[in-house]
Amino acid sequence: MSTPKSRLLRSPWRPGPAHAASGTPVLVSVTDFTALGHGQAGAIALAGLRLRRTWARTPGAVGMWLWTDPRGKRSGSVSVWADERSLGDFVARPDHLRTVRAHRGRGTMRATSWTAERFDPQDVWAAARLFLTRSTKGIS
Repeated sequence: MSTPKSRLLRSPWRPGPAHAASGTPVLVSVTDFTALGHGQAGAIALAGLRLRRTWARTPGAVGMWLWTDPRGKRSGSVSVWADERSLGDFVARPDHLRTVRAHRGRGTMRATSWTAERFDPQDVWAAARLFLTRSTKGIS
């Protein structure tokens, strides 16, 4: 019996206030939240949309995509940053901390980040998609 492939749906690119100069390295961060149930999946996806509304005013943010796999009760983000400090500042923001605390214990989270030598949207999305579509068995 074959397992149905996950289907990732992606939002349009949302630019931030930082610009990735040609040839300048960027930090890429990918999050993957798997909810315990469909109700939690919808709630966390909605919380992500709320955070996305602030993106144009988020210091150091080059831009981001939100993504979801509704059948898999999964959602998350692929965000691109000017530097590690900007990502750290965002993670420590009160609205982000409220979101994390509100959904703690309602699913599992995995994440990764890497430095890309330059920002190429197709390359960044392809690398993120590879992380998001590989097996999650044994990962918490």
